Amino acid sequence: DAEAMILAGRVKVNGNLLSSPAFNVGPKDVILVDGERLPERERTRLFLFHKPAGTMTTNRDPEGRKTVFDVLPEGLPRLVTVGRLDFTTEGLLLMTNDGGLARVLELPSTGWLRRYRVRVHGEADPAALEKLKEGIAVDGVLYGAIDAELERRQGSNAWLVVSLREGKNREIKNVMGALGLDVTRLIRISYGPFQLGGLEPGSIVELKGRTLRDQLGERLIAEAGADFEADILKPFSSKPVKEKPTAMDKPARHVGRDRQSLREEALGRLQTSKPDAGTPRGGKQRERRENEEPQDKKREFQPPRSRASNVWMAPGARPQPKKVRRVSRDEVRAERDKAQETPQRKKPRLDKNRPEKPETGRYSKTNPGPGKPGRPAPAGRGSRKPDADRRR
Repeated sequence: DAEAMILAGRVKVNGNLLSSPAFNVGPKDVILVDGERLPERERTRLFLFHKPAGTMTTNRDPEGRKTVFDVLPEGLPRLVTVGRLDFTTEGLLLMTNDGGLARVLELPSTGWLRRYRVRVHGEADPAALEKLKEGIAVDGVLYGAIDAELERRQGSNAWLVVSLREGKNREIKNVMGALGLDVTRLIRISYGPFQLGGLEPGSIVELKGRTLRDQLGERLIAEAGADFEADILKPFSSKPVKEKPTAMDKPARHVGRDRQSLREEALGRLQTSKPDAGTPRGGKQRERRENEEPQDKKREFQPPRSRASNVWMAPGARPQPKKVRRVSRDEVRAERDKAQETPQRKKPRLDKNRPEKPETGRYSKTNPGPGKPGRPAPAGRGSRKPDADRRR
């Protein structure tokens, strides 16, 4: 489009009509299109967008299908996508206002890992998935190392977590097809350090400038020619924004479908994050992964990650909680016994030179009292009265 505008004589540089696109311009040059000056360059910005299924990653579609720019909310600057996602693929899509940054992030030489959750139909063989780390050739196309891990089985389907660095056209679908698996759902959950997190389908959020600079690093900033000193000409909220769907956008998904397929799709759409394979739905224990670590192995502490966080951080970048010393059962019992123990009263020391107290009371040494040896029996107890025999 830009070349056609130049050849049509609609572009001027510093007052001179431009006849060829092979012309270099600098930041101080004045460029006019149809007599209007181009806006100044804006600060480099990056947005995280949850692409819904059934949208094209393009500005215009010749077949008239809905594009990602049709579902974006209003108020955004001019954006370009970082790479592409297929029509049926959903998940994280990076968007930026800097074409140089988009080009650098798309290159496989950047080395950023792209992670997907894949639902396949068929029997997933863990041994065949393990061989994908060595690469595979499909129909004459050589694909690099792919890390595919079996997450869980769901009836005749299975969920996989696939990680790769190349991202060739329809790479995951072609590789899984070579293994006899049919991909029924594909979700991208991360792109480099940026995570999909809890971002809802159709929502978009902008990263803060400081976070973007820290994640890119000096090398990528220099290669992309990113500018973080310019002003923001069109501000946008940093909170997730989603365009409200209309009634026409809600298809009748239940028409012509059986109950079992609707149930499996509903279970698959419960969450886009990785579930816990050890405690599945219903409380029944499923089979553990073959390469699961033993329980007695000590694992390093990993701080909990918030679902709202969309940027991965190194373990040392988060504040570590204070370590609490574990108290053994013996120590707890010792503390409990010590608390229950009552101090014993000390007996008074007897002084041999101290005179004895005079005997007081009813009984004494001469009259020990009833029931004691040497005591005369009192009258009326233990003996008959004098006139008892006479009466008998």
